[in-house]
Amino acid sequence: MPELPDVEHDRRVLAEHAAGRRIERTVTTDPGILRNATPTALDRAVRGHRFQEPERHGKWLLAWTTGPAVLFHFGMTGDLIPAPGPQGRHRHDRVIFELDRGELRYRNMRKLGGVWLAHDREEAGAILGPLGPDALTLDRLGFRALLARRRGRVKAALMDQRLLAGIGNLLADEALWRAGIHPARRIEDLDPSERDRLFDAIRTVVRTSVERFDHLPRGWLIHARGRPDAACPRCGAPLGRTVVGGRTTYFCPNHQPALH
Repeated sequence: MPELPDVEHDRRVLAEHAAGRRIERTVTTDPGILRNATPTALDRAVRGHRFQEPERHGKWLLAWTTGPAVLFHFGMTGDLIPAPGPQGRHRHDRVIFELDRGELRYRNMRKLGGVWLAHDREEAGAILGPLGPDALTLDRLGFRALLARRRGRVKAALMDQRLLAGIGNLLADEALWRAGIHPARRIEDLDPSERDRLFDAIRTVVRTSVERFDHLPRGWLIHARGRPDAACPRCGAPLGRTVVGGRTTYFCPNHQPALH
């Protein structure tokens, strides 16, 4: 699934290429990608309005216009593609916003995401559902408060969007590896210094992933995980592999011990 840095990248694409542009019309090539509107209803709602500065909360992108909002969720393969005109449209471009200059395309190969129409903030909130604070803006005290109310395995908690919005499988593994905490540890067994260490790791991983979206630093776990000979970038030990929260999980047995 896409994680916060991926959606922040799409937010910046929309802000650069569509904010302030008037929507001349929409073209929906796959009506099934619209989750709560028909192609005609979407076109009527947004035609003639201008995109405003977009917002992001966790893995959701909220594209407000001078009228309603278009909400994007990207699934595993979604993306926003700016283009100077209709030439070169791709067969996976599911919704196309023709603008007063250029166009913006919602491309999604596997269609696991979707596009929603929200007429006001109350409706947008109902579509997003109960989301925790955004991982990019969360502060230390807020993180401590979140963990104080939660029990269970730490990685599963980090991936729960109702607790903390934006963290997925890859970022959770990266932060726990950086913090030296086994992904199956229970939150209630983490001492205050470990909780603070985890917050620092999450903040570093999220901020760096946003700013270095296309070229994450060498020495990160993400470059090793999934390989047949996957080894810890720090100590060279073979990485452990398990399942936590239903997701394949990588960790270093040397500095992420299962027991405190």
